[in-house]
Amino acid sequence: MSPLSLLLIILGYFSLLMVISFFASRRIHDTTFFDGDKASPWFLVAFGMIGSGISAVSLVSIPGNVGNNNLYYFQFILGTIVGYLFIAFVLTPIYYRLKLVSIYTYLNIRFGSITYKTGSLFFLFSQSFGAALRLLLSIKILQYAFFDKLNIPPFITIIAVLILIWLYTNKSGIKTIVWTDALQSAFLITVIIISILSIKHSLNLSLGEMAGTVTHHPYAKVFDWDIHSGSNFFKQFISGLLITVALVGLDQSMMQKTLTVRNMKDARKNVLTFSFFIAFAQTMFLALGVLIYIYAEKSGISLAKHNGQFVNTDELYPLLTLNYFGKIGAVAFLIGVIASTFASIDSCITALTTAFSYDFMNIADKPHELRKKIKARVLLGVNIVMFIIVLSFWNSKGAIINTIFKTAGYTYGPILGLYLTGLFTRIKFREKWVPVACVAAALGTWFLNAYFIRVFDFDFGFMNIFVNALLTIIFLVTIKRKNAVA
Repeated sequence: MSPLSLLLIILGYFSLLMVISFFASRRIHDTTFFDGDKASPWFLVAFGMIGSGISAVSLVSIPGNVGNNNLYYFQFILGTIVGYLFIAFVLTPIYYRLKLVSIYTYLNIRFGSITYKTGSLFFLFSQSFGAALRLLLSIKILQYAFFDKLNIPPFITIIAVLILIWLYTNKSGIKTIVWTDALQSAFLITVIIISILSIKHSLNLSLGEMAGTVTHHPYAKVFDWDIHSGSNFFKQFISGLLITVALVGLDQSMMQKTLTVRNMKDARKNVLTFSFFIAFAQTMFLALGVLIYIYAEKSGISLAKHNGQFVNTDELYPLLTLNYFGKIGAVAFLIGVIASTFASIDSCITALTTAFSYDFMNIADKPHELRKKIKARVLLGVNIVMFIIVLSFWNSKGAIINTIFKTAGYTYGPILGLYLTGLFTRIKFREKWVPVACVAAALGTWFLNAYFIRVFDFDFGFMNIFVNALLTIIFLVTIKRKNAVA
């Protein structure tokens, strides 16, 4: 496929986003960028959140990671289902009752300003790195498929993508994203179906034969009962539950869309419906993962290994789709990458802008003209941070999805600990020590994990978030104020 054809695809897709942005931006208010005027249809939000929940990381890393971790990620998916129930029936009613825009305002209401800003700061740090790593993988794919052929350096590609996202989100923010994400989710689902059908056709299998081939393949192991393994069932299930609560229910970028729905009842429907959508999509990615390794084996494609593990598993799916699945497969994959890039990064940038504007700039108390200036400056700053992080991690290797979840264990663990303490206890803190407690918990988790690996050959894996949240709660209890209840 020629670079010109790929350029036309990118420009055509972006034109669709701009058309949606134009119609979404016709009637906007001071708060439209942040709350979407509280008028989003719940089913549209649920469907659109697939794009944010999947991202290019899931599109590439989940199938690629099957080669080293079988279908053990399904254990994580089972845990996420319980996590979504907690979000729907515990967190969502609280957010609506308190009429929150930034969800971290809850910490201010429950504990005070220092705890509030500590929680928000952990989110800003974690989301910046998580979003940047997702953007990194997407741009690497676009660079490999398109921009390298035109001798365009990576930093230009990064800038171009960030500018495109800014163009269609700058005016109406989350209101536009709700609609563009729905379009992008439709493309993502189409990509999964086309990829699976391409492999089915290439291997000359019927649907029944394909299902049998997947289920009987050596990689089709779903449960890992080895207690020392990082992919042990209980570690994966519990971490799936906690990471979902933290990375969705306590994540501004995900909950901000839910909070644009008209009322709490519809918002709950949105969360429950989305949980089904995302679990189904991720399960399809796992099946696709087995299929791409089967295809690679039968096609004689050599895959690099180190110490018995495949190296750079994120590269396999792009390699096959762009070189072996024909033009339709290549076009679908590239559109999927573009869709997942825009769908996950646009909402992250909007959420970072919202959290910083509300939690640190007190934008809600400012006059109209000053609000516009603050929003514009914060949005520019967020984009600059994205650019710096992506460029800094450009030479990183391995499955990025593992890096994201491990990082989340250290950065979202304190947020989870703060919320669990707020929701299920009545204690108050000596607030000046809250930042120390949260940082100590994150550092303590890192040292404990390293110690257990070295001494007991026991890897916490994604369970880092559980250990981190538990340490946070313990440290918070030690700094509670005597005879003080909420």
